[in-house]
Amino acid sequence: MTARSRSIDSPQAGPHDDLSRRVARALANPLRKPFAAHTREAFAAAGDWLGGRGEAALILDAGCGVGLSTRRLAERFPDCSVIGVDRSADRLSRDHGRLPDNALLVRADLVDLWRLALDAGWRPHRHYLLYPNPYPKAAHLKMRWQGHPVLPAILALGGRLELRSNWRIYVEEFALAVTQATGVAAAAEPFAPGPECLTPFEQKYHASGQALWRLVVELPHDPGLVPAG
Repeated sequence: MTARSRSIDSPQAGPHDDLSRRVARALANPLRKPFAAHTREAFAAAGDWLGGRGEAALILDAGCGVGLSTRRLAERFPDCSVIGVDRSADRLSRDHGRLPDNALLVRADLVDLWRLALDAGWRPHRHYLLYPNPYPKAAHLKMRWQGHPVLPAILALGGRLELRSNWRIYVEEFALAVTQATGVAAAAEPFAPGPECLTPFEQKYHASGQALWRLVVELPHDPGLVPAG
């Protein structure tokens, strides 16, 4: 099978020189971004749904796009509650078949939802970041999750955190950020998807012969990572 898919084009040859400073800044300075009203409402609805699921473990699919990964994760882990989150109503509305009973799609701002989830005591068993926007220009480090002020909240939720990307540097940077922030060793590793790819991006990149990379790390639930406001 062949497909057209451009690889990442970036002037960076390795992890960004400013990464460590940005991580340290995120760990020392509280994020004061106001919560969006629509995300508060969506989070409350998701909390009600989750509360009705009893003791089922939570899987968080952060940046789920069209929701195909959420559906497939729900099928792979039928005893878990899978919540897929994306900011685009258009992407979430696309038809990829029936949503399993143990899955929920939520339109929300991830920066807000992660913080609300931490404040509410959510403890995801698994937490996926599948093919986030790489923002490959060096000037855009602050827009990558590892360079964003919300990083401490992402890591503080804990659980089995898995990041996948077709840009090795993104995964290497995230690994460095995880280790700096938590002290837990993390590393990028090559990755070959199984017979069923989780996302359309994964399928496209794999079919076009691009190398794929991932990070998998077990993190403790640690709200103390987030600086007090």
